[in-house]
Amino acid sequence: MIKRFTKLLSTALLIVGGLLPWNATADKSSPLPGNVLPAFSSNQAERLLVQSLLEINEGQLREALNTIDQLLQAVPNFRLAHLVRGDLLMAFAQQSTKLGDDKNAAVSDFQEEAKVRIERHLATPHEGKIPDVLWRMAPEQRYAIVVDTAKSRLYVYQNRDSQPHHLVDYYITMGKNGSEKFVEGDKRTPLGVYTAGKKLERKLPDFYGEAAYPLNYPNPLDKQQGKKGHGIWLHGTPKDVYSRPPKASDGCVVIANPDIKALTPVLQQGATPVIISNSLQWITPEEAKHRQQALDHALEQWRHDWEAQNTEQYLAHYAKDFFSDSGNLENWSQNKRRIQASKAKVQIGLSNISMFRYPNGPASMVLVSFDQDYKSDALANRMKKQQYWVWDNQRWKIMYEGPA
Repeated sequence: MIKRFTKLLSTALLIVGGLLPWNATADKSSPLPGNVLPAFSSNQAERLLVQSLLEINEGQLREALNTIDQLLQAVPNFRLAHLVRGDLLMAFAQQSTKLGDDKNAAVSDFQEEAKVRIERHLATPHEGKIPDVLWRMAPEQRYAIVVDTAKSRLYVYQNRDSQPHHLVDYYITMGKNGSEKFVEGDKRTPLGVYTAGKKLERKLPDFYGEAAYPLNYPNPLDKQQGKKGHGIWLHGTPKDVYSRPPKASDGCVVIANPDIKALTPVLQQGATPVIISNSLQWITPEEAKHRQQALDHALEQWRHDWEAQNTEQYLAHYAKDFFSDSGNLENWSQNKRRIQASKAKVQIGLSNISMFRYPNGPASMVLVSFDQDYKSDALANRMKKQQYWVWDNQRWKIMYEGPA
């Protein structure tokens, strides 16, 4: 029976093409609300969409139509759901359609959206594992966001007793030309570790949806690598659009309006880390702790050598290609030797330490951020600092240092 109808269903071409295993069945269970979900969440909407496609896979077209109608009653601007419903009605009327033609760019976009949404719900659960970029969250970091551009997915993690716990994940849209932004106007989404600023309060065009949060692209590493551009935001969709295709933005990370509203408690502090990767891996918290041990030791040794005013050992922690706002390693070394020549007694304290493995970096790299307390007879200050540590010749070294 299913073979009879798949020729009439443009979305079902995904199934015929082998996306869904023939033994995949619809999930009749009720969606489970998460900690950061609106009354009718996007995950519930997504589950209903996937359920309808699985029902089509089973030849249960009447059930599929009922499911789609339920979805559209809750989310009337879900364009992909409208396409599925239209195809189902044509199938019931025994009419042919050209919507399934691969040359139809709009339908191709819908098919890609259906594909990534289905893959998310058929994927093996990452139970007991975390993204490999989340090595350590600082106590003051209540949440972290991880984006997997390859899967068109945004994951939200909550910091519980210094351990990241998965709360919820959402479908996202990225740049029209994919990821790895390099120049302004290339319509690509940057890869790296960023911070989401506070919600933009000025009135924005409807195109940006319910809210927009700017990311600090380009960050210091981006600038050092010559990357250009600006205005990379995490934002919503127009009122008449529930979701956009996986690759449709000018470089921003775009999610549905219900999702951007649900993220308000996550983003309202204006300092939420947003890590964007295109090759996300999953590890256990124990593995993450094991990976950070050598870096923990290197960071403490750097602090100790600075506090001891052992200038040459202190400078040995910096990589040859080190850079900062004040120049290269030579400039940095000259300044430190001059300051520390008096061997003044100092105290250095580090707290609120976070460690995020830098995705898709030029080498094994970790962004380390912390609060630094500096005290001497002449000065006492506290500042937020960040460093890029790189694995160099079998040891961790600092490639960048500056204010956070």
